[in-house]
Amino acid sequence: MTVSSPSIQELLARRVPGYSLEQPFYTSPAIYELDLTHIFHKEWLYAIPACQLAKAGSYVTMRVGAYEVIIVRGRDGEIRAFHNSCRHRGSLICKVREGHVAKLVCPYHQWTYELDGRLLWANDMGPDFDASKHGLKPVNLRNLEGLIYICLSDTPPDFEHYAEKARPYLEVHDLSNAKVAYTLTIVEKANWKLVWENNRECYHCSSNHPSLCRSFPVDPEVGGVTADGGASPSLQAHFDRCEAAGAPARFLLAGEGQFRLARMPLLENAVSYTLDGKPAVRKNLGRVAPPDAGSLLVFHYPTTWNHFLPDHSLTFRVTPISPTETEVTTTWLVNKDAVEGVDYDLKRLTEVWIATNDEDREIVETNQLGIFSPAYVPGPYSPAQESGVSQFIDWYAHWLERSLTPVRIAAE
Repeated sequence: MTVSSPSIQELLARRVPGYSLEQPFYTSPAIYELDLTHIFHKEWLYAIPACQLAKAGSYVTMRVGAYEVIIVRGRDGEIRAFHNSCRHRGSLICKVREGHVAKLVCPYHQWTYELDGRLLWANDMGPDFDASKHGLKPVNLRNLEGLIYICLSDTPPDFEHYAEKARPYLEVHDLSNAKVAYTLTIVEKANWKLVWENNRECYHCSSNHPSLCRSFPVDPEVGGVTADGGASPSLQAHFDRCEAAGAPARFLLAGEGQFRLARMPLLENAVSYTLDGKPAVRKNLGRVAPPDAGSLLVFHYPTTWNHFLPDHSLTFRVTPISPTETEVTTTWLVNKDAVEGVDYDLKRLTEVWIATNDEDREIVETNQLGIFSPAYVPGPYSPAQESGVSQFIDWYAHWLERSLTPVRIAAE
């Protein structure tokens, strides 16, 4: 950081709408820390599908910046989240990504917690020790139709507006009767905003995603965002047909642009993300009647985009792990009664998005390398093809600008 470095406010003030951001937004450790502090540590973050915690004692851990979190299903069936830090001397309690336990036991001194966070046992702490004051610190959690969201802030923003809008779209997919067929976690060596920018357009799809383009249309109307939420006559006819069959479909952009829901068609004759366009799973997941209803596309900044189809569903979680590294976790969900090898072939179910994820990883990593160059300057987004990217960057800039007032920091 130098004396002449522009402040984050100065960078935001001189941002040109419809253009990519200046280099520090994609490289600066200082701006990365601001992103964590003012977005990821304050907003609701998608964590996991609830069905990943299939029984009492099932848990997962996740890290968001400096925060370590445990998400666990209790004996009462409720899913709760706690800070993964023992109330004795702070040790991690759960050291692996996921597992199953009868109790939460700190490996350091064996302090033992119930699955609901209560401290049950702490050896030799003296007669005046009050265990009730040393339970695990809770993390705010909401279960939205089988999707688990957490918020690290002690004063979380409203979640109900999003929940009320999203619930009718999601409930027909019946994720309470889902199971995890496969989970894939990769690290993309690029800033988290580049991962999102790449997701928010299909300008690149025809030349980079041969497998996906067998079922997913490159029509920018499907992947983009229109300012008024309008739709072409053919897309409106698709919305109307799905809604007449009981599957909410019409375009919804809300929450100051933080989330969007829309049930978009696939290519003609394609009903699922497979190489031949045919169903990947024989037993449908949910109650979406038209087999060609397409995919319910849901994004919620800053952590998730999703695809919900009649036969299966996919969730994606975006977690920044450094200024130029982002973890992307993809989870494939199928009907809990679907049998692998009978109702679905795992390779056939997953091969399109495994390939697409790897192709996207290479794209954003190459993008990041180019942005490191001193010659990089912000370039214009295509108004026809990249309206979704522009929408994301507008959301990010406005959200951060509002959050930062009156904080002032120089960008590195």
